[in-house]
Amino acid sequence: MTPDFQTVGAVAAVDSGPAFKSAHFGGPDEGVRLLRGDNIAPGALRWERTKTWPESMLPGYEHLAIQEGDLILGMDRPLISSGLKLARARPSDLPALLVQRVARIRPRSINNSYLYHWLSSSEFRQHLKGSATGTQLPHVNLKSIKEFKVPRFGEATEARIVDVLEDHLSRLDAGVDYLDAAERRLGSLRRALLNDAFFPARQGERDATASPADSPEGWRTVALPEVAAIQGGIQKQAKRHPVLNKFPFLRVANVTSTGLDLTEVHEIELFEGEIDKYRVRKGDLLVVEGNGSPDQVGRAAVWDGSIPDAVHQNHLIRVRPLDEIDPRYLGLVWNSPKIREYLSRVSSSSNGLHTLSVRKLQQVMIPLAPLADQQRIITTLENRLSQFGLQAQHIAVARRRAESLRRSLLAAAFSGQLTGLASDIEQVEENAASAAGDQPPEGVLF
Repeated sequence: MTPDFQTVGAVAAVDSGPAFKSAHFGGPDEGVRLLRGDNIAPGALRWERTKTWPESMLPGYEHLAIQEGDLILGMDRPLISSGLKLARARPSDLPALLVQRVARIRPRSINNSYLYHWLSSSEFRQHLKGSATGTQLPHVNLKSIKEFKVPRFGEATEARIVDVLEDHLSRLDAGVDYLDAAERRLGSLRRALLNDAFFPARQGERDATASPADSPEGWRTVALPEVAAIQGGIQKQAKRHPVLNKFPFLRVANVTSTGLDLTEVHEIELFEGEIDKYRVRKGDLLVVEGNGSPDQVGRAAVWDGSIPDAVHQNHLIRVRPLDEIDPRYLGLVWNSPKIREYLSRVSSSSNGLHTLSVRKLQQVMIPLAPLADQQRIITTLENRLSQFGLQAQHIAVARRRAESLRRSLLAAAFSGQLTGLASDIEQVEENAASAAGDQPPEGVLF
């Protein structure tokens, strides 16, 4: 089949909203929800972080109301790692108002699902990537969305394409749901393993900072400063632009929830005596001071010493273990759920940013085992966690293959190659496997 082409602007109404004044924002139940970029996830709208507009101020904004079936596109940073921020409005998403840098695409003379799936394709993502403007906050404009071309095959053919495509996608989505469930179970097992190692079940639901009356022999609860030296870092300033005395500079981006990420390490200028004060040593725990999400504040990784003479920024707090505690033990106990819950609870919030400080870390209480027990715990946990890590890798490979298969399905559908025959999927899977480049997992064990 050879398609004709029309622009999105010819088959749908495309518009956006204004910048609402934050001074009038209300709480979740104090008006009509504002549909912002933060509320858009690939495939669905999320309302965990909601701003509202008072109902008394609705007159004049009625034209911004979204309707069921509207296609909603985030215009800021549209090419994110988790996928294009495109979703269809459901009845549960109503009522809501459109805001600045969120596009509403309302199909007029085209099958709603057909247009939605076409805009979910890699072609649309590449089009947006090429048209995004701005340096600090790249975004696309309405003109570039309207100009994107849509292949047209006729009403009946397009309806059949949707039926065949959605049949395949529903099975693919079921597989992704299984991966989601497997990942959640893996996370639960990991959390339970860490909690059981450091907070035995016989302690009940005691606070992580409480003194464990029923601890194993030789264990005690200590304040962090008893077993580690805590040090703030260097604030990035214009005078520290690396020129003559530059050193590797570790930032928050280098400390992820899964460990160190050293793919991009910046440099900073140091002055006399500073290298000795701020140098990180192998075994130091680097703790993230602040984050917009309370469950991410305080995440930490043990420095591996792979980059000599590295220093750390002020948004990373360095915790240096003393002789009484093994750095690996400290890293494991620090990332246990009870300690993480405590850090989340004590972090303050200012304008949505949850923060810790050297003073707050000095108040953290941790379970300290004798060195022999520490070594036993390290060996056991590292072995089990490495197994969990392998399973997580299998899941990641399966996710990449699923995404590649999704792209291949969409490409086949809009080139007229999906006929509804069983043989279609074999060719699609072959194309997807070639594009993904990953070997299929041998099996995920849970």
